[in-house]
Amino acid sequence: MAYTVDFKNVSTVGLESSPVAEALAGLRANEARYFMNKYKHEFTVVPASESQADMDYVNKILKEERNIEFAAKPLETSRFQVENIDWTYVFYEDGLSVNVLYTIDDPKKRAVGFKLSDGMEVPKELEEKFKFARQKSKLAGTIRGSYFVIKGEY
Repeated sequence: MAYTVDFKNVSTVGLESSPVAEALAGLRANEARYFMNKYKHEFTVVPASESQADMDYVNKILKEERNIEFAAKPLETSRFQVENIDWTYVFYEDGLSVNVLYTIDDPKKRAVGFKLSDGMEVPKELEEKFKFARQKSKLAGTIRGSYFVIKGEY
């Protein structure tokens, strides 16, 4: 069942099984606020079990571009298009958020972003491959993020 993320009243709905549920909910709310402020888009998530095509899409890009396969359980996904950008998000039980930014008409502006919830360790799949920058957020505490540019066509 779809859930529209409320960034004014942060909720752990759908994320309860995460050991960092509060921080992950803050991270998800932070994304919702960004899309509302920048694009006037409501950020809606669905359980990962109901969005296998979106999971397959993200997993294919991760595997083919960087040979990454996460052990953590995916909890939720979100996929939508604003302006000329196709966005796909996956929120994992360990507190990781992965987003694929895929511009429809500009192959130079395509990337995969990783954000770590406040308090979570860097997943072993990313440990030695990425450096993480820190960002402060009222909703999510300290977010650590990294990314890589997508080279292929998906």
